[in-house]
Amino acid sequence: MTTETSVVSTAPAVVSWRQAMQKLDNRLLPPLLITAILVTAHLNFGILEAYERTALAIVTAIAAELVLGRMSYGTWLHPASAYISGISVGILVRSPFLWPYFFASLISILSKYVLRLNGRHLWNPSNLGVSAVLFLAPETVSLLSIQWGNNLWPMAVIWLLGSVIVWRVGRLHVSAAYVVSFVVFAFVRSAITGNPWQATLAPITGPMYQLFIFFMVTDPKVSVRSKWGQVVVVIAVACVEMLFRLNEVIYAPFYALFLVGPAALLIEMAQGAGLKAQGSRPERAVDKRSASSSLSRP
Repeated sequence: MTTETSVVSTAPAVVSWRQAMQKLDNRLLPPLLITAILVTAHLNFGILEAYERTALAIVTAIAAELVLGRMSYGTWLHPASAYISGISVGILVRSPFLWPYFFASLISILSKYVLRLNGRHLWNPSNLGVSAVLFLAPETVSLLSIQWGNNLWPMAVIWLLGSVIVWRVGRLHVSAAYVVSFVVFAFVRSAITGNPWQATLAPITGPMYQLFIFFMVTDPKVSVRSKWGQVVVVIAVACVEMLFRLNEVIYAPFYALFLVGPAALLIEMAQGAGLKAQGSRPERAVDKRSASSSLSRP
């Protein structure tokens, strides 16, 4: 009797939990994940050098999104995307100064409104913002390089949570393709350089790569449309990253995505324009034939 009562009493709780998860706005899932990465990494390694720097990056990104969104679309946009860009900057950027956090976040959000083609922005915002400050101020700005090391539980939790969330938003194939490609190219780099394969695989275990895998390469706003195309693009990103690493480029994954992502979108746009042009030719030919036939009529 007691067992039956407990089963009956817990059933509504299970159902309500499932319903709550199903009703949870997909826009809130990535912010929850990136916040979990930040909290876990900071509790284990103290990755935040100063709370005010990360706070500045987040506030700058959200404020810029709200103002630019209001000016461009006449409405207040949901801040989830800006929060992701801002907190990514706050986690990734390393500098003793405040201005890199401000400008990296500002560049990230501005790029969504300024650097556009055919109604789409070409770069993942935080990838562009971080890459810009790294390239323009290499003496005062660096990047988070902490790895989880032997502390596997935090990494396992984040990877599990991240996989569930990208599956929920339909981007698991992108993250999986990049991870597999990175592992394959890590062994290739090990064979070429003679370094232990453990050393070439180690970077992917860190918080920086978790942001890269779950947020940057999966960004739907700057992805090509077909699933196979998305897989090919991330394989190309991993390949270019390998070439950068072989040439000892420090921030290889960010520069690789910075180059490959927009190039893939431009190729897709060019192919789409070509198909539209081919599709319009028969219509013009039909129009010409109909016009000539009408002129030949008495």
